[in-house]
This record gives sequence, C-alpha cells and structure tokens, in this order.
Amino acid sequence: MLASSNQGALRETGRAKVNLTLRVVGRRGDGYHDLESVVAFADCADQLSLVPGSELTLTTIGPLAGACGETSDNLVLKAARLLSEAVPGLELGAFTLEKVLPVAAGIGGGSADAAAALRLLARRNGLALDDPRLVAVALQTGADVPVCVASRACTMTGVGENLLPLDLPVLPCVMINPRVPVATKDVFQALGLKPGELLVGVTDVLTAPAWPGAGASVSDWVDALGEVRNDLEPPALKVQPIIGTVLDSLRASGGVLLARMSGSGATCFAIYGSDADAKSAGAQIAAAHPEWWVHAGTLS
Repeated sequence: MLASSNQGALRETGRAKVNLTLRVVGRRGDGYHDLESVVAFADCADQLSLVPGSELTLTTIGPLAGACGETSDNLVLKAARLLSEAVPGLELGAFTLEKVLPVAAGIGGGSADAAAALRLLARRNGLALDDPRLVAVALQTGADVPVCVASRACTMTGVGENLLPLDLPVLPCVMINPRVPVATKDVFQALGLKPGELLVGVTDVLTAPAWPGAGASVSDWVDALGEVRNDLEPPALKVQPIIGTVLDSLRASGGVLLARMSGSGATCFAIYGSDADAKSAGAQIAAAHPEWWVHAGTLS
C-alpha cells in the first residue's frame, strides 16, 4: 500500500503490458521500427499517487524502487513536463510511485507509470484522455505509452500510435523475469535492420491475422496467437541467453498452452488452460528459481 501520508491523493495503477505477439514489419527511414502486436494487460501493477501542489516532484518506494535509476530520467516526470508544456496552466503536484514491476523487462513498466501519470493529471485538470494534446504527449513520451493510457487489450501498429480494441477473454498466465535487464535498443541492434529495410521478404504479402471475436475461448485465442511469433525473441536470446532457460521452464510446466517472450524481453509469459494450472506452475517455478520474479495471475 502507499504511504498513509498520502491521504486524499489521487491514485492510478500502472498495469504490466504483455505483447502476446510482436511482428516487426520493418525499419523506417527515420530509424523507428514499424510493429504489429497484440497487447494485453496483466493483473500486476505499479501504483502511482498524485498529491496536488505547485511543485512537480517524484518519490519512488516499494521493493523495486532502487532499480528505477535517476529520478530525473523517470518517464513519470517526462510525461508530466511534456504535458505541462502542451497545456498552459496545468496543475501538477507530488507523485509517489510504488514500484513492484521489474524494469527494462519488456512489460512496459516505465510506460505504464507514465501513462498512469497522464491519467492522474487529466483527472486533476479536467482533461479528456482523447484530448489531442494528451494523445500527442503520450506518443512523445514513449512508443508504449499510448497503449498503456488505455490499458486494455488491443492490436497496436505503426510505432505504437494505431490502436484497435480486442475482445480478449481472461487468460490464466504465469509471467517470469530472471531479474536481468535487457535494453530494447540492444535487441533491435541484434535484429540488425537498416533504415528502410523490411523484415519480410519482397514477395511476402502482409495480411493482418483474423483475431477471434467476442465470446471466443482461451483455446481459440491460443490457436490464433500460435500462428504469429515475437520477432524480437531470437535476437533477444542472443543478447541474454537466460531467456531460453526461462522459456524452457515455462514450456515444461503442467497445463501450459503457449509460452513466449514479451516485448524485447527478458520477461516471458505462458498461457494456461485454468487458473489452477497457472498458480501451480508459478509456485513450482518460483520454488525452483527463487532468484526470479514470478507472477501467476491473468491477462485481459
């Protein structure tokens, strides 16, 4: 829980983002990569509070506060400063971030925190979440921030700006991070695309998968997700081979239906047929690897 001194503070959660699929279409001339991804959100989250005031500050607490690095570089402050520049007279205040999600982990923890900050500032200042200024600031803060503002299952294309909601069932899951940070830039460097280069072959035709509609089962989704991989998994394995050990542990667990890496790693996830299977697998893996961050829960 957040400190009791924050009575009356506005509060938001920064839910972990999981890339169920991640296709790298190619690298644009400006150096950014065009992506196609099915994104879901987990039931584990950082907590962010805002006490209104004239000064913009950030305090980090929680078990992983020490991994956040320099406060001045935190995306919470970056998002707040950018929104303050875009919205004259924006009322700010003191943020307190309770950090429980691993950093540089491929689950958008920093982006989720920045998105939570934007939602808090929107509530404080009477802004709509679809206010063009807030939308622009979200993308300017980071490619994963727009999808984290909504924090609901969707397809994400372009560099992260194009979002289309999906009707995703609740997916029992286990998420594992081996507590080894992986820099996104290192993974894209290992992928090795040059500006203007496509990852697909010249004769390939890019077609959007027909994702299951409303009411589809977990097994329907697992079948569909199995047809599309995470293109960053092979280069991430070169950058940090322990990802392979994590995937082996998940794939060897009872009741697993699908296991792969999220984002640029090193967090990996597995989908199970039942909550009981997920909880059992999470407990067994956590016991075998107490040095890992393990979460058994759901994606939606």
